[in-house]
Amino acid sequence: MANTLLDPKVATVLDRLYAKAESQIPFLRSGALQAKLAPSASAQEAADVFDEIYMAVTPATGRLLYSLVRAARPAVVVEFGMSFGISALHLAAAARDNGFGRVVTTELSEKKIEASRAVFAETGLDDLIAILEGDATQTLADLAGPVDFVLLDGWKDLYLPVLQLLEPLLAPGALVVADNTGLPGLEPYLEHVRDSANGYVSSNFVVRGEDGIEISCRAG
Repeated sequence: MANTLLDPKVATVLDRLYAKAESQIPFLRSGALQAKLAPSASAQEAADVFDEIYMAVTPATGRLLYSLVRAARPAVVVEFGMSFGISALHLAAAARDNGFGRVVTTELSEKKIEASRAVFAETGLDDLIAILEGDATQTLADLAGPVDFVLLDGWKDLYLPVLQLLEPLLAPGALVVADNTGLPGLEPYLEHVRDSANGYVSSNFVVRGEDGIEISCRAG
């Protein structure tokens, strides 16, 4: 059975990207970048400040995303927040192994878009990944449905607006995966997907410390 994550081209790139992400953790924990952001900073301003930072899913989360896409077999996967493309590679690898499907990902940072295009080409997965450049609340407005799988991993205050933008396009049974749900500011999003009146069945999984992943199924 195929596992594109084990393809030397893909595995080598992921190892390189994860090593870079790991090297940045002490700097991120110092709070130096966060201190540069004004409370009223726009998403674009925040993207510019963090344009060299690998805001990556963990290897375990990457494998989970791969497994979920393999199991759910979505035709269209939408990712909010590409960064340097680590999660998109996991999603696209699963689509490749399913034999169908495509990944539509979003990113504000021009630097990250340029770097990710090169990475996707290097792995040979670029034919499965379309990058929407700019503000996701605008670029996703023209997306055609149905959407079968959503990964939310961009700016946390936009999780709920992005989901609500996509809700009319969600296919019955669509999965919505939200990363870093232990971070502040996600209460409105979590309240939304945990309220059965909004049409979801939702579960949270702790992945490290108090951080977690919320997996929600569009049930109605």
